[in-house]
Amino acid sequence: MRRALVIAPNWIGDALMAQPLFSLLKRLHPKLVLDVVAPASVAPVLERMPEVDAVHGTDLAHGRLQWMARRHLAAELRDNAYDVAYVLPNSFKSALIPWLAHIRLRVGYRGEHRYGVLNVVHAAPSKKRERPPMVAQYAALAYAPGATLPETLPTPRLELDLNEGVRVSHRFTLDTRVPLVVFCPGAEYGPAKRWPPEHFARLATLLRQSFPYAQFVALGAQKDAPIAQAIVEQAPFVRNLCGQTALGEACALIGRAALVVSNDSGLMHVAAALRRPLVALYGSTDPRHTPPLSDSAQVQWLHLECSPCFARECPLGHLNCLRQLAPEQVFESARQQLIARR
Repeated sequence: MRRALVIAPNWIGDALMAQPLFSLLKRLHPKLVLDVVAPASVAPVLERMPEVDAVHGTDLAHGRLQWMARRHLAAELRDNAYDVAYVLPNSFKSALIPWLAHIRLRVGYRGEHRYGVLNVVHAAPSKKRERPPMVAQYAALAYAPGATLPETLPTPRLELDLNEGVRVSHRFTLDTRVPLVVFCPGAEYGPAKRWPPEHFARLATLLRQSFPYAQFVALGAQKDAPIAQAIVEQAPFVRNLCGQTALGEACALIGRAALVVSNDSGLMHVAAALRRPLVALYGSTDPRHTPPLSDSAQVQWLHLECSPCFARECPLGHLNCLRQLAPEQVFESARQQLIARR
């Protein structure tokens, strides 16, 4: 095997959970050229993975077939003569590009009538709650269906140019001489993954009382800006940079953070892959399935009887899994992280 193509997941966190698969493929095939097809919104993270040789960014919309666009991309990829493709999303349309590109081996999990477009098929867990950790689920594709995985898997790790962090800090007039605390208050999946803004604001106040020299920023997409603004209204010393940074710039700022406090989101996994001190907040999702894979991370999860429900919005209407996660409890984890870094 000389050249491999990976059809990456559509979300930042999932793409980072796939990196151990990339590491295993490179370990099994040291001369392998590994290219990735990914949404343009995820590409900056993949470009910072040392295992990835090239990223083909796309503007394919989530949930749409876009047959002609996929045919055009497949025609371009055909010239690269890939030996194998690994299809990580479970949809039928995600497997079309390798099939249209005439890639001989097309590896993925059974799902959504993909017979034929895949020809090396792994069995998928029958129930959502029976799923293995996502890292293991992706890593299994490096081996034959049913094979036993190594006891220890590689962990996600991003590479950053430290000068990039300084340049981005200067762009936003952040003082590189004092600690930077980053809040990531958004979560693409839905409200059931978002710690309340008033809790973030209370945490910011507690941290500032103990660490008055620190500076605070909120990072995320444009759609997260109103959530961050609700934090700023109660804690005016927090800067709302949601929607003002490109993903690469957000990675650079996280890379120099003294502390990151984040919902279960793509930026949480970025912080873990950059080995930053991290407090990860879980509500409707399960840290046993998508944990922050870093020794520098602490997870806060109440594990109520109704959690994890994996719902976008609380089906019971109370969101107790996050509302009852008190800022004072999170503060203790955050304070330990900051003290350890002094």
